[in-house]
Amino acid sequence: MKNLITIFLIIAALGAGWFLRGSHSPGIPPIASSSERKVLFYQSAMHPWIKSDKPGRCTICGMELTPVYEGDKGFDAAGGDVVPLTQSQIQVLKVQTVEVKKEPLTKTLRVAGVINDDQRRHRILSTYVDGRIDKLFANHHGVEVVAGEPLALLYSPTLLQTEREYRQLTGELRKSTALRLRQMGLTPEQIVALSDKPDDALNSEILAPLTGTVVEHDVYEGQYVTAGQKLFAIADFSIMWFLFNAYEQDMPWIKAGQTVELSTPSVPGKVFAGKITFIDPNFDEATRSTQVRVELPNPMVAGRRELLHRLYAEGAVRVELPEVLTVPKSAVMQTGPEAVVYVDHGGGAYARSVVQLGRRGDALLEIVSGIKAGDKVVTNGNLLIDGQAEMNRSFATPVVGIPLAALTDAQNNAISGFIKVADGMAAALAADDLAAFNKASEPTMLQTGELIDTLKSNPDWKPKLDALDQSRHFHGFDDIQKARVAFHAFSVAATALLEPLRTVKGAPDFKVWECFMVDQIIPNVPAKSHWLQLTGRPGHNPYFGKDMLECVKEIKPGEAQP
Repeated sequence: MKNLITIFLIIAALGAGWFLRGSHSPGIPPIASSSERKVLFYQSAMHPWIKSDKPGRCTICGMELTPVYEGDKGFDAAGGDVVPLTQSQIQVLKVQTVEVKKEPLTKTLRVAGVINDDQRRHRILSTYVDGRIDKLFANHHGVEVVAGEPLALLYSPTLLQTEREYRQLTGELRKSTALRLRQMGLTPEQIVALSDKPDDALNSEILAPLTGTVVEHDVYEGQYVTAGQKLFAIADFSIMWFLFNAYEQDMPWIKAGQTVELSTPSVPGKVFAGKITFIDPNFDEATRSTQVRVELPNPMVAGRRELLHRLYAEGAVRVELPEVLTVPKSAVMQTGPEAVVYVDHGGGAYARSVVQLGRRGDALLEIVSGIKAGDKVVTNGNLLIDGQAEMNRSFATPVVGIPLAALTDAQNNAISGFIKVADGMAAALAADDLAAFNKASEPTMLQTGELIDTLKSNPDWKPKLDALDQSRHFHGFDDIQKARVAFHAFSVAATALLEPLRTVKGAPDFKVWECFMVDQIIPNVPAKSHWLQLTGRPGHNPYFGKDMLECVKEIKPGEAQP
């Protein structure tokens, strides 16, 4: 009985297999339903820029590709900040990437300054008693002298009488007289030698207190001098000081003990090296800089010191910091308040990423946040990728609100009043007049409020209006540097909002000016910054004032970057 059941099961299995084989024979394709839609392509849901004309898996995450049928839009590959490129586009744009990694950050600071003498080795010689200069041994400036050798012979009746008393006295009286002689300028060695000095000797020697060069000579033979009168100035040029100014943005790099290499036109082809020994803790309020001192040995060459006094020199401070997260400078784009890089996500996709920058090296930038080690960032072709991303956003964003060409009379009046206030503040800062700036900024709150009220009907302008609203608070400043920092934030927001209006027919007439060195006076801002002025006034720099009044560039309509 069991054998019959087993045979029956085998026959049933073979019959089922034959049936299934016949229904799915390779030579007979299945008949598609007339209701099935055509598959356009296959796309990754997680990485929508990955597409294929055949089923498969995503080359990034390994997920099955999703079919996109005729009539469907598929997943948005251009949305957000991701730019998809084909291989041919990548080759045409010559896109190049590098890996983000930790490595030492090197920086070379180029500085310029003056070689001066060591102030600690500079002496001024004055007379201690009244008298007459009978003989000069150092009779012109520039004479090299040795410590202890005579500079001049002085005839002084008072000193002569005290010397004679010293030779005649003994005991405590002699000690008291020796003290008086010290107060009259004699050295201990000269006082000891008085015992052998002839009674008929009338002159006393004025000795050099140190070895060096006579840099000032204010007396002549036969001249009568009084106590306290300046005779000579002697400087020891064996050690020189190279003094240069360091700005606020240089301070993270400069430390005492660092080596500075410098050169001077007076000694062509030679590089001198010295150590930073002092950094002045007091910053100059006008230039926002402080003085740094470098000590240099100055040997004798061909009978004179190799480095002369008050020479101009240029130096280089080379610094290497421990390993930090870095990217090449070419990877970072910074045309506004944000620093941006494009990260290669693979498969031809490049994502926009906002990064926070730290210190700037010669070829690398420190990255504080925004990307991580191992990411690949675009170093060549990123400007074109960013342009494509901007086009994607432009085409994807519908135009809403009132058109620029439809400015009302109220809007024109508000813009005109606002520009007049901005022009007054710029003019006051250009003249370095803090009181005038505080007065000119008084109507800022009112005029900015009117401008915001008249333009808020356009929702496209809301982000720029919000930025302007946050920057309009001026309550009076006691420091012109603080005023310039506040004015910078105000001008950046105002220019971003109003510069596009210059191309609108009938809009108020005004000019936009640019300074390309603002980061030298205001820390942690882009180098280029704009401001608004009325058309009837020449461009004057409000950030540097009278120091660099005409260091400006006029920006034509359409040239300003957002």
